[in-house]
Amino acid sequence: MKHFALTTLVILVLVGCAGTVSLKPDTSTTPLVKINEVERPAVTPTVMPVTIPNPAGGLKPLTTTSLGIYPVHPLRTPQDIWDRIRRGFAMPDLDSELVRDRELWYSSRPDYVDRMTERGRKYLFYIVEELERRNMPSELVLLPFIESAFNPQAISSAKAAGIWQFMPATGRNFDLKQNMFKDDRRDVLASTRAALDYLQKLYDMFGDWHLAMAAYNWGEGRVQRAVNNARKAGLSTAYADLPMPMETRFYVPKLQAVKNIIANPEDFRITLPDIQNHPFFQTVEIDRDMDVSVAASLAEISLSDFRSLNPSNTKPVLLAAGKAQILLPWDNAELFQGNLEAFRGNRLASWTAWTAPITLNVADAARRVGMTEEELRRMNQIPPRMKIKAGSTLLVHRSSEFNRDVTERVADNGYLAFAPETVLRKTLVKAGKKDTVTRLALRYRVSTAQVADWNNVSPSAAFKRGQKVVLYLPAQAEGVARINVTKKRGVVKKIVAEKTIRLKKQRRLAYQGPKG
Repeated sequence: MKHFALTTLVILVLVGCAGTVSLKPDTSTTPLVKINEVERPAVTPTVMPVTIPNPAGGLKPLTTTSLGIYPVHPLRTPQDIWDRIRRGFAMPDLDSELVRDRELWYSSRPDYVDRMTERGRKYLFYIVEELERRNMPSELVLLPFIESAFNPQAISSAKAAGIWQFMPATGRNFDLKQNMFKDDRRDVLASTRAALDYLQKLYDMFGDWHLAMAAYNWGEGRVQRAVNNARKAGLSTAYADLPMPMETRFYVPKLQAVKNIIANPEDFRITLPDIQNHPFFQTVEIDRDMDVSVAASLAEISLSDFRSLNPSNTKPVLLAAGKAQILLPWDNAELFQGNLEAFRGNRLASWTAWTAPITLNVADAARRVGMTEEELRRMNQIPPRMKIKAGSTLLVHRSSEFNRDVTERVADNGYLAFAPETVLRKTLVKAGKKDTVTRLALRYRVSTAQVADWNNVSPSAAFKRGQKVVLYLPAQAEGVARINVTKKRGVVKKIVAEKTIRLKKQRRLAYQGPKG
């Protein structure tokens, strides 16, 4: 019975070990556990194969050292985040001249490597946790090094944004909200979720991580066409053999080069920063709107550090609508909660949202919300010569009149739309017979009062034939009027030309005289 209980215990230990993705063979000299109290026949120690899930698909063989019939695998905690990342490497290595080229590029720029690894300090643990939870290769945690150098504020020339560089349309396809208050393509949690969803989808589509990453960079449709064309031609469909643009050709070699440097930094004379295998941040929910500066102050961190963890917020105020949450450094989250409970200030937020009831020019909108035109333009990035369309949402000062938190509907759907201002140009027209102020106003679709004011006459005045009348007309309408005049002149010229041809023909016939 004692022997049976011990056997059951060992089996349970092995089952627990087999479910741990990060488990890897230990080549150290860790001593074996001795079990002297159990009577068993003398058996030569054997090596027993055990299988664990493989992130790249299928089962991955794992060899454990056993003592007799009781297999034992010594566990070793990762030394730091880099050690943990190395243990999860599961993609096939790519070996090519392009990889050597990128290794040289990175290793000759240690300052650049240091900057991007320091920026990655805040996000690496969270991404590795997500990859392990999804049973995906840990190499993917290095992809933001290639995409954005781990800069959450990075924006490409093609308008891709965030550490995972999502394009606007692709972001919307993966439920990344993009409105006037936030851009989830920059949100650490939301964009990581979307990126891993997308990468898993691409791997399921191509069955190859190199092709999946190529599709992430170049587009799944283009990679699929390249694979199909190669297959039809009887050629290799491997990543290294497909025709691709230069950017995509270098994409996977860049990742492989970074992987090689992380695996053996001393070989490249690179010193990686010390990053512990510990969460850098934790989430904190907020139930009231508050200024970004106030939140950073309550957490006792700098404004730049706060923004680096909460880069999706594009305004100076955080909105509580929709169970909003912020990210704070691990040790500062409790400080924030305590300081918030003790806060005795007048208000947490000095900004709120206002919806334009009608289409307004900026000056009129500024008067309605009690701000200067310049301040309203700057805060809402309103371009010159533009009106604010009805239904648009603007960020305005929180005052006694506008003293409320932003609603969930506005927080999720707020937008700012513009219409071009009408540009009026001074135009002189000749009055016709019996033209009056009223007739010209109707003809050119302006008010009688405006025509009278522009010409310094009474609204009931009449103009003499040929008299020059001043009108201020929209530039577009003036252009249309000129086109119409040109067309009329063209008609007149055509009529004159036809009459001239007929006269010439008659004269020619008269000169020739009767035939015969």
